Amino acid sequence: MNTRSDMIRLHHVPWGRSFRVLWLLCEMGTPPDEIIRYRIGDRAMREPGLMDVSPAGRIPALEIDGITIFESGAIVQYLCETRSDHGFGRGPGDAERVRFLEAIGFAETQASLIEQLNLNHLFLRAPAKPSPTVVKLNTLRLADTLRALEGMVAGETFLPSGFSGADAMLGFNLFAAPYYVRMDPYPRLRAYWAALQARPAFRQAAEIEGPQAFYARDFYEVPVDG
Repeated sequence: MNTRSDMIRLHHVPWGRSFRVLWLLCEMGTPPDEIIRYRIGDRAMREPGLMDVSPAGRIPALEIDGITIFESGAIVQYLCETRSDHGFGRGPGDAERVRFLEAIGFAETQASLIEQLNLNHLFLRAPAKPSPTVVKLNTLRLADTLRALEGMVAGETFLPSGFSGADAMLGFNLFAAPYYVRMDPYPRLRAYWAALQARPAFRQAAEIEGPQAFYARDFYEVPVDG
């Protein structure tokens, strides 16, 4: 059992962006020793505890190696660099370095659109209603990123050489995007997502998570005016 100094503690929203970190840690054979779970909107996300490790009260935050680090992209890059023996990063001089870094950034661009759709569809409270114009625009923009990604993936992994932190970043988005965009036009993405889900570490992380309760519907249509 780990001592306090080498404990891995993940601040986490189930099936939120912090799943990227949980999954990557499982790929590395070091799932968190402790997972502190939150729900979006919980008072605990605005109180000491999370705020001590993530100043804006955002998930994820990771306590590891005697430090704390927040933002999923930063955490993924840190894990890949500090545990390079797993081969999940692409360091300076690697032929895939640029594509790897692009994917980390692209995943956050895509996730920001998913976040906006989550906000409109899931978290507005009556009497507030989603703006059909805003939801339609963000849905179309999300579809644009999926069309782009369809042409970018190499196959069962994003990079031709194999699994990387980029897959953990992008794969989470492919969990969430189908709640807002029909995936029929993207056969390569569907095959890519299926291959990622079949990975033993993904299944381990999903078992830790349990059934997703983030989305109450199978699909969210763009609301209509009126």
